[in-house]
Amino acid sequence: MSSSGNQKVTRRRVFYIPGYDPIPPRRYRELYRKESAAQGAISGYEIGLKPKADDGPYGWHVQADIDETHVETDIDVLVWSDIVRGSMDQGIVGTYYQLIRTAWIYISSGALFRLMRMRKGPIIAALYPIMMLLGQLMLAVLNGRLAGAILSLSGIPNISWLGLLVTWFTLWWFKNLDGRLFAYYLMHDYAFSARAKGANPPALEERMAIFGDNIADALQDDVDEVLVVGHSSGAHLAVSILADLIKDGRVPKDGPALSFLSLGQVVPMVSFLPKADRLRADLHYLSARDELTWVDVTAPGDGCSFALCDPVAVTGVAPRDKRWPLVFSAAFTQTLSPERWKQLRWRFFRLHFQYLCAFDRPGDYDYFQITAGPVTLGNRYDGRAPSKSRIETALSGHRSMVA
Repeated sequence: MSSSGNQKVTRRRVFYIPGYDPIPPRRYRELYRKESAAQGAISGYEIGLKPKADDGPYGWHVQADIDETHVETDIDVLVWSDIVRGSMDQGIVGTYYQLIRTAWIYISSGALFRLMRMRKGPIIAALYPIMMLLGQLMLAVLNGRLAGAILSLSGIPNISWLGLLVTWFTLWWFKNLDGRLFAYYLMHDYAFSARAKGANPPALEERMAIFGDNIADALQDDVDEVLVVGHSSGAHLAVSILADLIKDGRVPKDGPALSFLSLGQVVPMVSFLPKADRLRADLHYLSARDELTWVDVTAPGDGCSFALCDPVAVTGVAPRDKRWPLVFSAAFTQTLSPERWKQLRWRFFRLHFQYLCAFDRPGDYDYFQITAGPVTLGNRYDGRAPSKSRIETALSGHRSMVA
């Protein structure tokens, strides 16, 4: 196997693992279609999508002509949105219970205070749903008391029940606005990881095993590269899936180049928790393997990720022979024009997906050349220095590992 050989890529398999996202996978196809066309027009290459020809996970086929090379790529989305939707089905009372439990786990374990020593952005993002939900509760109670006071002046009986009804209606109204506020969504996201204190739920482990089978099958195909892309929470799923494949001997030595691109990762939000033993062991193991190339791309402009935080090093599980990941920045303030940056700067969720989008001043990070171009991930960044401002200080208070 060669993850950094000199051969050109003409056929590639890509597996995209989304983060904690309840949206159907066709969203990612439409995003790729729109943004790849925009990037091709900016950077001067041809790229187009066709329907997927075979069965299996949801996906699409890409045809690209880049650097005088025609490349065929099949992209599959490894879907776990059904598990996400199930975990979000908590109701109002259940969500407030999640708030209390999740806050207690992060505070009592010491994880919150250690995470605060890295990047402020993701901590603000973590505190946002707590403060927003508590603020909604306070407004709902005030509305209920105000309604009760008004009704008492009118002589209407059973005003306590009517006040409670107004309180509940206010909470219900806020919940229905969550498509704009994202308080419930983010609360469910953090609660999902904290529920088992960093351990994966059984349903997720079963799905990850299926994902591993899909990737293992692709490694037997006549392709030049198998690329796994883990975005946001999908990055730590990919770490464990790839570690399992290598441990189980399912990565052929003479097979396609195996590449792993983690984007906008939030690994420390899980790896710093007390029972994330499996993830810590997988980070330790994967970071020293020569069967793959692992590149980690974040950006300080993305407030939802642990930008430039080496996920292995900050977790405190880096082995002496550590090779991966190569950590560098997508540098939004440089790769987006001032006009575009001004448009996106305060759109935090949109910026968290910028890694999958076009840049109007592209640097050496181009998602579409990585996923559909004629060069492997290893070749593309061979000799590339990591970002000097990366954070490698071991900060996690929990470093136990179970293979």
